[in-house]
Amino acid sequence: MIEVNNLGKFYGEFEALTDLSFTVGRGEIVGFLGPNGAGKTTTMKILTGYLSATSGHFRVAGFDGYTQSLDVRRNIGYLPENAPLYPDMGVVEYLNFVCDLRQIDRGQRVQRVGKIIETCGLRPMVQKDIGELSKGYRQRVGLAQALIHDPSILILDEPTSGLDPNQIVEIRKLIQNLGQERTIILSTHNLPEVQMTCSRMIIIADGRKVADGTAEELEHQGTEQVRYVVGVKLNSDAELADVTSQLAGLPNVAHVEATGLRDNGHRFTVDAVGENDLSESIFQWAGRSGKTLVELRRDVMDLEKIFHKLTQY
Repeated sequence: MIEVNNLGKFYGEFEALTDLSFTVGRGEIVGFLGPNGAGKTTTMKILTGYLSATSGHFRVAGFDGYTQSLDVRRNIGYLPENAPLYPDMGVVEYLNFVCDLRQIDRGQRVQRVGKIIETCGLRPMVQKDIGELSKGYRQRVGLAQALIHDPSILILDEPTSGLDPNQIVEIRKLIQNLGQERTIILSTHNLPEVQMTCSRMIIIADGRKVADGTAEELEHQGTEQVRYVVGVKLNSDAELADVTSQLAGLPNVAHVEATGLRDNGHRFTVDAVGENDLSESIFQWAGRSGKTLVELRRDVMDLEKIFHKLTQY
């Protein structure tokens, strides 16, 4: 449904996207993740025709993003981070206004607007102005405008931003229901949201793709480097630098960091070179140096840690 090949974007001398490539298949709900400023919104705006790329090309639903841009727009529903709403318009008035913009036949509008109101759970709000609605219901109106022309693809930029926990659950359920019939790209930096909503995730940082796969695949990727948490009982903080240096000097140790006090000991993180097992050498070091270990365990790289590792530059 969506093919992106070597997409690049410059703002003056600033390179916002660099050779970005990915595909999204029919019926997938894909999380598009990255820290603030990673290039997520720039990518969304290029795919939806609001920005032009500097280089590369893309196709949406089989249509070329440049030579068939009108066909691309007909197949995409877009909810930007700040939904294009008018507070003084009524809900139904606004949806009819969007129908005008989309040039939807007047004979279909009553049925189309009615269906979208039901789909997005807006029936209790049809008599109200948009300015009277809660943030959660305004997001529902934003989704409704993205769906009014019945697109096969939805692109949602931070759809749960600013919502309270109950509103997040409601919007998540709505997105999951919409995903039964549509391809969805969900741009966010909220990892728990992606885990509960998406079948796959693409992670970008500094305009580059750094990971692409299911949660399970990314968690496996995180095991390529092994990290140990080591707790050592010290007599004083003056020993910190010496212990850090000694741990860093052990065979197959890539990096050591002192991370503070924990219970009755100082805690260190010790990264192995590749997948080497460091537990035995750490035990032997403690025996030789006369240090008391209060903790030694292999750290599990969950998605949050993997995301942090992949997006740190």
